[in-house]
Amino acid sequence: MNRIEHASHAVVDRTSDLVIGAMGFLGVPYKRGGNNAETGFDCSGFVRAMYDKSMGLLLPRRAEEQAAATQKIDRSELQPGDLVFFNTMRRAFSHVGIYVGDGKFIHSPRSGAEVRVESMNVGYWQKRFNGARRVTEARAGE
Repeated sequence: MNRIEHASHAVVDRTSDLVIGAMGFLGVPYKRGGNNAETGFDCSGFVRAMYDKSMGLLLPRRAEEQAAATQKIDRSELQPGDLVFFNTMRRAFSHVGIYVGDGKFIHSPRSGAEVRVESMNVGYWQKRFNGARRVTEARAGE
């Protein structure tokens, strides 16, 4: 196993902690530019905070930067802890969430809403799905 494969396995091994930890933030309000539970999260701030808190990995701040810094995977390969991206603002990778399994993801959706779990199979999200990415220690710090 090479260094990158080993790093990938190390991340996957800790993703259950990440998903469980993220569930502890259900109900935290959305705040544009927010990156903590006290003031609220936006989508990428939530993802960044969860990876930092649970895994000690610092991802870039914006959703499209998070997509660029992570490894592309096929939707059929999704595992809990992987990132799912959506086009919600007429541009690719404008929204991000954390896959929790069973076709669902946790995210901070929009102004006036709170961190919640939703199905990726709902028409709104299905139409806007942009791709899936896996965070690896080797790429997170790039």
